[in-house]
Amino acid sequence: MNPTQIKLVQDSFAKVAPISEQAAVLFYGRLFEVAPSVRAMFPDDMTEQRKKLMATLALVVGGLSNLEAILPAASALAKRHVNYGAKAEHYPVVGGALLWTLEKGLGDAWTPDVAEAWTAAYGTLSGYMIEEAYGRAQAAE
Repeated sequence: MNPTQIKLVQDSFAKVAPISEQAAVLFYGRLFEVAPSVRAMFPDDMTEQRKKLMATLALVVGGLSNLEAILPAASALAKRHVNYGAKAEHYPVVGGALLWTLEKGLGDAWTPDVAEAWTAAYGTLSGYMIEEAYGRAQAAE
């Protein structure tokens, strides 16, 4: 990720933050629509899960300028997800749901440059998390 992409991600997330509850509802609705099998990994009451999602996104987005500072937390999160039943192949599905949610939440502010920046950010972090949780071979797939 280059500095321009980092700024685009951070600026666009600042526009989503005020509607974080709605964004989280959209995200999980989309995730469960495209991957219904993952629903069983989550609690029936998603209130706290939605808050955790947005808090984690805020932490990651805020830390993009100093990626090394957030990598230990990303590694720990990836390893916890294994215990919940997450697999490497879930990461692209989650990424798709995230990008879809951002597109809906940002409306006209979802430009090709913003989409590219978010795709780069998610690709960087998810690749790292997959490698941490499942090893280098899984991350390369």
